Amino acid sequence: MRIIFAGTPDFAATHLQALIGQHDIVAVYTQPDRPAGRGKKLTASPVKVLAQQHNLNIYQPQSLKEPEQQALLADLQADIMVVVAYGLILPQVVLDAPRLGCINVHGSILPRWRGAAPIQRAVEAGDNETGITIMQMDAGLDTGAMLSITRCAIDADETSASLYSKLALLGAPALLGTLEKIASGNAIAIAQDNDQSTYATKIEKTEALIDWSDTAEIIERRIRAFIPFPTAYTQIEGQRIKIWGAQISSAPSGEVGKILTADNNGLVIGCGQGCLLVTDIQLAGKSRMPVAEILRSRAEMFAPGAGFDK
Repeated sequence: MRIIFAGTPDFAATHLQALIGQHDIVAVYTQPDRPAGRGKKLTASPVKVLAQQHNLNIYQPQSLKEPEQQALLADLQADIMVVVAYGLILPQVVLDAPRLGCINVHGSILPRWRGAAPIQRAVEAGDNETGITIMQMDAGLDTGAMLSITRCAIDADETSASLYSKLALLGAPALLGTLEKIASGNAIAIAQDNDQSTYATKIEKTEALIDWSDTAEIIERRIRAFIPFPTAYTQIEGQRIKIWGAQISSAPSGEVGKILTADNNGLVIGCGQGCLLVTDIQLAGKSRMPVAEILRSRAEMFAPGAGFDK
């Protein structure tokens, strides 16, 4: 089939790679280059990099709301448009442009976790299962009829980063199989139950600040949910400390935000309910390191009795 592909991050690039050589990719739409890194240098998206490697036609509009952009997309005369974590809203005229409409690869079992951050919110909520849903897109936000559902377990130590990788590997073959069914006329679309829907709001950087009055269970899940972005953090002596690894501790409860013990196993910190064992942290301007290594030079900062900002 003649396919327009629209996507931006690594997750989307995995799906584009699966399509290359299997279908005629007439165009690749991706977000405009963005400043990245300390130098704020304009950086191409992973999808753009892959498309360049395969000499695919690349389009990077700021929006698809302008009639000129909509006419350009319609002129491609695509059979179908595949959308994976693109990041732009598709107006109805765009949804209607390809002969077979637009389909979306979504990182949850719909209708649970519609919206921008389904993978992170599933980890944060403590869900035991998630998956990939491929749906026919409509004007609503992830409300279209479902064409395919592939499920996977969320492990107890799962981070958003590890779950992204698992879902990308599931999504690519599911996408190919769904396209095959659509091409042969054998695809079955199942309407979502709107009464069962939940919404995965966009992750805000402000959410990453740890509130030690929360339970250890909630804090531990949020730490895993915010890896790799925006990364949960706390503050001590005016310094921001990113937390990359933690687990619930069996230690007796202590004062909220206080370091109860500090040794090679990590830092045991009192929470609103229970305690958390923090094993990997990152000091400002430094790399991620095990607590055991940091204690060799910063033992005084992280001594038992010291307190993190609540």
